[in-house]
Amino acid sequence: MREATGKGVNIAPDLLAILCCPETKQEVSLADEILVEKLNAAIERGALKNKAQKPVTEKLDGGLVRADRKIVYPVRDDIPVMLIEEGIPLDQLA
Repeated sequence: MREATGKGVNIAPDLLAILCCPETKQEVSLADEILVEKLNAAIERGALKNKAQKPVTEKLDGGLVRADRKIVYPVRDDIPVMLIEEGIPLDQLA
């Protein structure tokens, strides 16, 4: 398995242009590497939960951040997980 750093995420620009938050319909954009590293560090500590209040245990390869910067949707193996309950509230990193 490749190291989850965010460098390897490969989402076609055409796909990224049509993706949106399934809850609010806001646009999403690729998370920067620093944010992905912070999320993965929180996952390692067991300190991250998704919107379903379940612990996030699998490291992220990348993420798609909602326009309001409140939620990130995981990207694993170049596949965006665009499910409301899988969204990760970013206020946990504060």
